[in-house]
Amino acid sequence: MPNPTPTAIPISATSSLLNCQNVTIQRGEFPLCEAVNLVLNRGDICHLVGENGTGKTTFLMQLAGLIPVLTGDISWQGKAGLPVQPFYVAHQLGIHLQLTVEQNLRFLLALYGIKPSAEALEQALDWVGLAGYEKINCYQLSAGQTRRVGLARLLFALEYVAQFPCWLLDEPLTALDVNMIAKIEHLMQTFVQRGGAVLMTSHQTVAVANKQLDLTLYMV
Repeated sequence: MPNPTPTAIPISATSSLLNCQNVTIQRGEFPLCEAVNLVLNRGDICHLVGENGTGKTTFLMQLAGLIPVLTGDISWQGKAGLPVQPFYVAHQLGIHLQLTVEQNLRFLLALYGIKPSAEALEQALDWVGLAGYEKINCYQLSAGQTRRVGLARLLFALEYVAQFPCWLLDEPLTALDVNMIAKIEHLMQTFVQRGGAVLMTSHQTVAVANKQLDLTLYMV
């Protein structure tokens, strides 16, 4: 089972993971922001902020390869295209309400080729405060509990820094209590100390962020 205790790992001076230059954020034919620049290094936790409608979610989807980038350049580890697979957690989380907690978590992890043991699943659910919920259908959960099911996958992704070195998180702290927020922030710190990087949106203050990108400054 992944251990969410930070272990500092030296990060190379040539640690640039993601480089965005003059990127246009757009949905269909409608540009939302222009000439967006971002350098995300290993070890960074970047808080993506901006007014509603600036395209925060769209930008994350572009970086995840789900929406095309029509203008500007995006490179991962110095290479164009998508040679690095980010670990993307959408705001909607992809939870199927008719499935059980265990079925949902297994499905979400299978998308990245991760096949956890039953014991590891139990421990992960215990970590997010859902011990004993494996066979409960997700329609019976509260909004906060449902969000914790989706976020439990991050505990497994922690062990795959080489394969998924960047987490793209869309509003991961929504509907969480103070204790769970602290756990997620601690997990992000552990991840970046192992050589990963995080780009996340949140309407809340992100205490562990060392960088901020405000898309309001790039609005069309």
